[in-house]
Amino acid sequence: MSDMSSLYILAGCVAVIAAISIYLSPKAQDAGAFFSGLSPNGEPPSLWLLTFSQVTTWIFARSLMNAAILGFYYGIWGTLAYAAYYLSFFVGGKIIDNLRFEQGYDSVQSFLKERFGRWGTACYNVVIGVRLISEVFANLLVIGVLFGAAGSSLYTAAILIFAVVVLLYSMLGGLHASLKTDLFQMRIFMVVLALLVAIMLFGGHFEADQLLFKSFDITEPGPILLLVALLQVWSYPMHDPVMMDRGFLADRETTRKSFVHAGWISIICILLFGILGVFAGANTLSGEDMNATLTRLLGFWPMILFSVALVISAMSTLDSTLSSSAKLVAVDMKVIQPTMANGRLVMALFMVLGVGFVFLGNKDLFSAVAVSGTASMYLVPVVFFSLWGKRIDIPVWSYLGSFVLAIGGAMLYFTESSSHTNLMGDSHKYTKLLWISLTLLVSCNLLFWLGAKTSSSTLRSQVAG
Repeated sequence: MSDMSSLYILAGCVAVIAAISIYLSPKAQDAGAFFSGLSPNGEPPSLWLLTFSQVTTWIFARSLMNAAILGFYYGIWGTLAYAAYYLSFFVGGKIIDNLRFEQGYDSVQSFLKERFGRWGTACYNVVIGVRLISEVFANLLVIGVLFGAAGSSLYTAAILIFAVVVLLYSMLGGLHASLKTDLFQMRIFMVVLALLVAIMLFGGHFEADQLLFKSFDITEPGPILLLVALLQVWSYPMHDPVMMDRGFLADRETTRKSFVHAGWISIICILLFGILGVFAGANTLSGEDMNATLTRLLGFWPMILFSVALVISAMSTLDSTLSSSAKLVAVDMKVIQPTMANGRLVMALFMVLGVGFVFLGNKDLFSAVAVSGTASMYLVPVVFFSLWGKRIDIPVWSYLGSFVLAIGGAMLYFTESSSHTNLMGDSHKYTKLLWISLTLLVSCNLLFWLGAKTSSSTLRSQVAG
């Protein structure tokens, strides 16, 4: 079949999934459904509804593409590195349990405001605002690439139509609609993923030793990126508002179990999808990219399924991202009144910003992950000292210093990875990211340790005086 035939089939699949998603999106009747995900009866989400919503909103199109691309270039070690980011569910569950159920806070912002005043929330809101916009543009970018070359009319039309459709049903029901469509989209995704893996395993081309076509070498990009993920995972979940928002919807037991189940399910899904990239990398011919290799190995219809999986994951992530954007501005930041009309305006604004970045921003899909993950590392000592350590004597200058260092590190990685600067020499960009992350981990924690030590000394002096 021709390329145009595949586009028509993919467009038809997208239309059907979009129509069902709109049908499943009940119009929110009040702010509780729109911002808090409550059912029409005022009930919180059940365990598996919450679990599958967590999974499908984190297994987004960019993640699937990243896992496969990293597997294609760096073997199983690249896929394992990306899967390691999903340990965030276990760390995030611990953060939510302590923050909400042990210390009684109703949001991350309320905790930071009590600990560090207005600077606590201001810095955090900047980081998660950038995170939300990056999620919109990165997932729209994947949709565009599926339909045409960057800048082509098909590429532009696909992005704009997809953005309008997702915005439409997201505005109808807010977070409650997002939860319901997440469940439907997750079921379809799991069927599609199972079919893809079965075709790969039993298609006659796959052999187990292909998983190790790249041998382990700690100096290679794959293992290095795995180390980066293990450093960043301590702060990554706290800076993701979609994950954090879902920690404030249900009771303690349901919430705790949902994070655990979402963790292992997500890791398995990412590994399975990433292995498709490893499979392609082990069998690629000179000059072939990943899609061309998979098309040759799997055939026409499996590649349609591959594209459908990306579309489903993009859709489920975008509606959740828009819901979290509305909650961030109207409920957490309190910039506007938390009405449904205002929430819908915020959704539209974030979608417009995301679309704008698609046509102006960086086309490296992993850059958004790495940059936001690096910026989030200012939260590592917040988690260690202020949340889990329950230290209330950390001065604001420690928090601000940590924030400035992390933002500086994120900007440095962005300029180095995009070749705007070469301050760190000619080493691989992931090696640079490792050194930046390690430096931030040490320096940010050192600032908090010094702040705590200074506060303790001051207190002792006041008592002695």
